[in-house]
Amino acid sequence: MSMTDPIADMLTRIRNGLHARHKDVSIPASTIKVSIAEILKAEGYIKNYRVIDGTLPKLIKVELKYDEFEVGVITEIKRLSKPGCRKYVGKDDIPKVMNGLGVSIISTSRGIMTGENARKEGVGGELLCSLY
Repeated sequence: MSMTDPIADMLTRIRNGLHARHKDVSIPASTIKVSIAEILKAEGYIKNYRVIDGTLPKLIKVELKYDEFEVGVITEIKRLSKPGCRKYVGKDDIPKVMNGLGVSIISTSRGIMTGENARKEGVGGELLCSLY
């Protein structure tokens, strides 16, 4: 099975896991996906994640997060830039997600970061995804 868009696959696994009320989901690991998981955790969208060595491919185990009503804390998670149609933004064009309630994740020359951090750092980059 070839994977044309590993990031979209990661977001889909998280989305499906939340819909099915799973405690966690496993995703084939890559540096960029670990960076995305790191941001999701820092921003409070997932409980935790860990990289599992000893499996091939390496896996990221993402612990999903729900509110007190067992509703996933991620309402919507969207892939913005796709392999067939990349979306780049300058530092002044980084979109606010849900008037600042959501988060966009951007791949910049200084690594993967939230849109807000990219604005502070004054860098643009490729819009990977947004969520709220």
